[in-house]
Amino acid sequence: MIGLNTAAVYVLQTLGSMYLLIVLLRFVLQLVRANFYNPLCQFAVKATQPLLKPLRRIIPSMFGLDMSSLVLAILVQLALMALTLLLTYGTTGNPLQLLIWSLIGVTALFLKIFFFALIISVILSWVAPGSRNPGAELVNDICEPALAPFRKILPNLGGLDLSPIFAFLALKLIDMLVINNLAAMTMMPEILRILI
Repeated sequence: MIGLNTAAVYVLQTLGSMYLLIVLLRFVLQLVRANFYNPLCQFAVKATQPLLKPLRRIIPSMFGLDMSSLVLAILVQLALMALTLLLTYGTTGNPLQLLIWSLIGVTALFLKIFFFALIISVILSWVAPGSRNPGAELVNDICEPALAPFRKILPNLGGLDLSPIFAFLALKLIDMLVINNLAAMTMMPEILRILI
């Protein structure tokens, strides 16, 4: 029976994390003002629309952002964590603590989206500079807001862009010093730390 629960947790975390990524990616794409005619953006819109449509009636947009997609990401993270705890320990625990853990998890995933987009962007700049592929354009749309502050500070080095290095450092420091410490301070169980 223990093996069956472990398998159920694995399937739940894998499929739930994939959907959570799509939901949060939709929020990020709107945040960075990505081209929503991009086929990958259209996929994110169509995959999240069934759950977002009812939420939009309740949750208004703020500052030009679709807050319902952010709330949906938190709710998906909350459900994913609650089901993981239920399958592992037989209880979901304190709902307020679960909400705090969900906020930490969504924030960690938000940072990881930018981190991995930066990695892909750096690799693409080596193997396919100036690519017009929809995926490459989307990655560049996501990376530009993370790189812009560093490009303003760093001097022009004749075509060598060091801003990704500093963006990597900043994202990793936030993850190490803020996210990991918040998870430890709120006593997040080890089984849930896998989700962040």
